[in-house]
Amino acid sequence: MTAPLVYTLPGWLGSGPEHWQSRWETRHGCLRVEQHDWQRPLRGDWSARLQDVLLASPPERPVLLAAHSLGCLLVAWWAAHAPQVATRVRGALLVAPPDIERPDLREQIPGWAPPARQRLPFPAVLVASSDDPYGALPTASRLAADWGAAFYSLGPRGHVNADSGLGDWDEGWALLQGLARGEALTTPRR
Repeated sequence: MTAPLVYTLPGWLGSGPEHWQSRWETRHGCLRVEQHDWQRPLRGDWSARLQDVLLASPPERPVLLAAHSLGCLLVAWWAAHAPQVATRVRGALLVAPPDIERPDLREQIPGWAPPARQRLPFPAVLVASSDDPYGALPTASRLAADWGAAFYSLGPRGHVNADSGLGDWDEGWALLQGLARGEALTTPRR
């Protein structure tokens, strides 16, 4: 079996050097989907960039997506508009999606609300924190249900970013590797 390529999809403002995505890039060789503008994320531009990256990747290599925050919403929007390329995706780890319909976030990051809510065409695990300042646990749980993703709660871990003290976040890497092996997370963790 050919090892999958793992692409990290940071959220708004990108992921700094201590973020688990950056650490995975260094430690595990994951590849970041670099956006043209991290400050003013345009949904169409971000989706087109993801499409370009996946079309340029070796067709014989399956793909895993490791998305954080706005990157989760990107995955859902992109999958809704690129069904043929989405067949190459073996699975997606969707971590800490923001509640983009909240008035403050809708104003800060225009053009992303409402989120795409169709079932994803590949297996996914949505990981959320019980005290995420950008998204409540019930909202994340509803997104997981809409997307057909397994739901996994970390407990109180903030926005599941560098400030959460996760380091290399081996627990998340294990969830991603389960997706790579085609193992479903059968019991939702709350």
